[in-house]
Amino acid sequence: MNPLGIIKNAIIKGGELLGMNTGLDSIIDDPRIALPADEVSRIRLAKRYYQNDLTPYKLINSYGERIDVPVQSLNITAEASRDLASLMFNEGCSIKINNDVNAQLVLDNVLKQNNFIENCQRQLQRWLALGSGVIRPVVSNNQIKLSWASADQIFPLEVNSNDVNDICIAFRSSKTEGGQTIYYTLLEFHQWINGGYQINNELYRSTDPATTGAQVPLAMVDEYANLTPKITFQGNIHDQLFAFYRNPSDNNVNLSSPMGLALIDNCQSTVDALNRANTELFWEMKQGQRRIIVPESFLGKENLKGMPANAQNKFNPHPRMYDPDTMVYQVGYGLEDDTIKDVTSDIRVDEFDSLIQHYLSQFENQVGFSQGTFTATPSGIQTATEVVTNNSKTYQTRSSYLTQLEKTIKQLVKAIMSLASVPELFDNGQSLWSGNVDDLDISIDFNDGVFINKEQQRTDDLQVVTAGIMPKVQFLMRNYDLDENTAEQWVEQADEENAPTPSFDNMPLGSSDFETGDNDDQEETNTNTSNDDQSS
Repeated sequence: MNPLGIIKNAIIKGGELLGMNTGLDSIIDDPRIALPADEVSRIRLAKRYYQNDLTPYKLINSYGERIDVPVQSLNITAEASRDLASLMFNEGCSIKINNDVNAQLVLDNVLKQNNFIENCQRQLQRWLALGSGVIRPVVSNNQIKLSWASADQIFPLEVNSNDVNDICIAFRSSKTEGGQTIYYTLLEFHQWINGGYQINNELYRSTDPATTGAQVPLAMVDEYANLTPKITFQGNIHDQLFAFYRNPSDNNVNLSSPMGLALIDNCQSTVDALNRANTELFWEMKQGQRRIIVPESFLGKENLKGMPANAQNKFNPHPRMYDPDTMVYQVGYGLEDDTIKDVTSDIRVDEFDSLIQHYLSQFENQVGFSQGTFTATPSGIQTATEVVTNNSKTYQTRSSYLTQLEKTIKQLVKAIMSLASVPELFDNGQSLWSGNVDDLDISIDFNDGVFINKEQQRTDDLQVVTAGIMPKVQFLMRNYDLDENTAEQWVEQADEENAPTPSFDNMPLGSSDFETGDNDDQEETNTNTSNDDQSS
């Protein structure tokens, strides 16, 4: 055994002496976890559908043999979650803290460093497919990093269908040690204990991927060597240091579970039927190729089995006349020499297409999508603008999902700012921000531009501006994505350029003309003065 292996074995044995090695076959065997086994099984099944990891069909062939037939899945679960995620979240989303400039600077820096927009788009697909997700910030090397987890990594510590305040997050990894694959599981417990917020980090080691294994010191894995086994925040943390997401639909599979319902949970039979129809269509196409049954003599196969191909022609009265890649002709043993039979079967494309469209329509209804999302309707597949214009089911579904996502992002902002306010977490002993998290005014704009016809909006808004109802500044901000200062500058510059200029078309030219005008005025003045004198 190499020196590193000897050291690790010594650490394991030391852990056993300290009573650390409490073995766990499964994570839910830990008494602190309150997630039932059937919920774990439900989430694992949803993950298999999302990953397209489906059990092959057991079918019987023409010889009565049982064979495995791979599922030709449409992977509709992944497609639906991807489409819904793209409708919910895009690069135009903005997260603002309206009443604290310094907090906004810290937040922008954290989100940019962690590539939040791109990662959220990807992770949201998994959350939607599996039902739940978690994102939690952690301080590493004086920077706030974001870590993501999906439903199969989340284990609530309390039975509460309303919210999740205490949680265990599992992170699985594997390493090769001494030619053997070793599986490590880091369990991160977040708990409120005696008014304080406590985080416990525990590492488990196993040689079996199906078990969690025995607890070992964090130093067994280099990535976790600098983790503190237990951290307790007293007084300076008032909000949980993670953000929990769950799908808005009620978990009708387990009414007491706080975990969200996966996309597949209420439509598994429909998806199974859809996959079966597509699989049968695939095999119908595969087996529907042109097939012509001919006698052995047509292909020169009589009594030549086992003879090398180059030697067959010496004895074969009918040398090879067809391309070796030709699969149309098949031998019919016992046929008369002049018998040829075309046994090609028709491919029932229309029947299977109608069946697939039927199941796709059922799936759309079950997951909350409008007709035409995946199927072809008489009006065609709906555009994003039509989704809103028709007040469609898809738009209503999106709105309910966005409510949950908005709540999650606001939790994340509070968690980030809570960590940023703790000076002990940073090497220089200075916090990144100081303030009261509860006082932050957080707003999220998910940018509904994907649903809006910009040209039509601009035309409608211009009519409102012309009517004097909408300010020009608001028009520019709304239709050209300008900030308020830039919009005000545009309006001022436009007002200056459009200001009326004096006209010189009717004014007399030349000094003599101006003098004449002055003299006329003077004469009129003198005349008036003379008349006044006479009157007096």
